Amino acid sequence: MSLSLRTCLLIGPLIVFLAVCYLLPFLGILGWSVTLPEPGLGQYETALTDPLVHSVAWRTLRICTLVTVLSVIAAYAISLVWVRGSPLQRLLVELCILIPFWISVLTRAFGWLSLLSNRGIINTFLQNIGLIDAPLTLVRNDFGVVVGMVHFLIPFAVFPIASAMRSVDARALMAARGMGAGRSRIFWQIFVPMTINGIIGAALIVFVFALGFFVTPAILGGGRSVMIAELIYLRIFQSPNWGLAAAISVLMMLAVGMFLSALMRHLAPRSER
Repeated sequence: MSLSLRTCLLIGPLIVFLAVCYLLPFLGILGWSVTLPEPGLGQYETALTDPLVHSVAWRTLRICTLVTVLSVIAAYAISLVWVRGSPLQRLLVELCILIPFWISVLTRAFGWLSLLSNRGIINTFLQNIGLIDAPLTLVRNDFGVVVGMVHFLIPFAVFPIASAMRSVDARALMAARGMGAGRSRIFWQIFVPMTINGIIGAALIVFVFALGFFVTPAILGGGRSVMIAELIYLRIFQSPNWGLAAAISVLMMLAVGMFLSALMRHLAPRSER
């Protein structure tokens, strides 16, 4: 049996599985977008001109960008301790990374709601010690959504960054130290550039995950910080307009695909070097 035939037999089932689970449903959504409620491209015109869709899209982009930046910064600090810390520090970091995977996103969202609500633990504590007179508005806004999303997505950003850190050649750091470079200079001018691929990978994972978030923004946003996934849900189940929801979904898929392809083309020359 030739190598190419063996490769096809190994990869073939995966391709069929992906086609059945992802391509066929997407083609169905594409069909809805041009047939419901009547054939044509009217739903795409509505999606591209509706002020509500525009405001939700910009809010989604703004929140996802902020969540990505905060998650990657926090994940970088955690990964640094995980890779270069003491054995006890590594064990504690591993527990902090793995335990969140055992808790559902719904449970975490309600946990943050109990912490951040007007009668939640944080506001009650601050009022009891006299720091505030009235409760702070920490949920049903963008702040609560960002906090919940960052908490959920940090572990996903840790793994690519930690992998990049482990691949750093320690001899380069020792050489820089031998040449008289300080810790700060070694970190910013040598260590960080050598882990840039992990940072980019983590940012991509977090940003794409954040675009499709639904449960956390719905609970912590309280209907006041609607993101694109929640808007699609509302257009399907509460104000039925399946065609518009499908058109928004297709446009979001196209936007993400164009963004990823442009980024890959930008990174290709760097990887060749």
